[in-house]
Amino acid sequence: MIRILCQIFRTGIITEPLSHTENEVIETGTKQEEAVGKYFSRSLTIRQVDSGSCNGCELEIHAVNNSFYNCEKYGIHFTASPRFADMLLVTGPVTRNMEIALKRTYNATPSPKLVVAVGDCGCNGGIFGESYASVGGVGKVIPVDVYIRGCPPTPADILNGILKAVSG
Repeated sequence: MIRILCQIFRTGIITEPLSHTENEVIETGTKQEEAVGKYFSRSLTIRQVDSGSCNGCELEIHAVNNSFYNCEKYGIHFTASPRFADMLLVTGPVTRNMEIALKRTYNATPSPKLVVAVGDCGCNGGIFGESYASVGGVGKVIPVDVYIRGCPPTPADILNGILKAVSG
C-alpha cells in the first residue's frame, strides 16, 4: 500500500490541460438554455437508448453530465422512462435484437418528440454496417431529426447536436 502511494506522489496529477472547448461549451450552453427555456418550459428531458453500441458514445454522454460540461445547469435532464422524455438520444447501430425495443421506446415517447442519433454507428451503422446481426443506422428503424457524427463525438459535439435538435 505504501509503495502504491509513493508511486502516486511521484507521478503526480496527469490530466490534459483544458483547451479552447471551455468557451465553446459555455457559449453552446447559454444558447441551449435559451432554446430549452423557450420550447420546453426550462427543462428538456432526454432518454438515452443504447441500441447495440461499443459504449464509446455512452462514455461521452456521461461526460456531458460531469461537472465540467454540466448539462443540468442548462436545463437538460436524463430520465429512465421514455414516457417522460422529450428527446431520444440513440447510440450504436441498431442490432436485430434491439429493433423492436427501439420502436417501442419511440412509440412510448409522447409527441412532439425529437430523435438524435449519436456517433457514426448511430448515423449509418459505422464499422458494423448492415449484417445478419445489425439493421444499420437508427434512421432505418425510426425517424431521426439530427445526426451527430464522430467515433465517438466529443461532449461539446453532443451538446451542439442537442442544441441543433431543440432549435429546429
